[in-house]
Amino acid sequence: MTPIIGIFLNILSSITGQLGPNYDPLFYDVMIYIFGTMMFTIFLIAIISFWLRVHGWAYKDNRERWVDELDRHFEREGIGLIPDNGKYW
Repeated sequence: MTPIIGIFLNILSSITGQLGPNYDPLFYDVMIYIFGTMMFTIFLIAIISFWLRVHGWAYKDNRERWVDELDRHFEREGIGLIPDNGKYW
């Protein structure tokens, strides 16, 4: 048990040793660059996936089959059309 705690404290001291008077700019800057690159990549993937979700590859991709069937049914039955005779205005 003691060697595990010793290894943990050794790793912890080497990480915390990078801050404060023992600051290693290369270590800190590389960590920031890696984190920033990951965040920017996640942001780009989110933007691309949202655009594909909204627009799709083509018009048919973002409309499901049942929506098209429902639109055809409404057009065939005349459901949802505004009457032209002015009776309801």
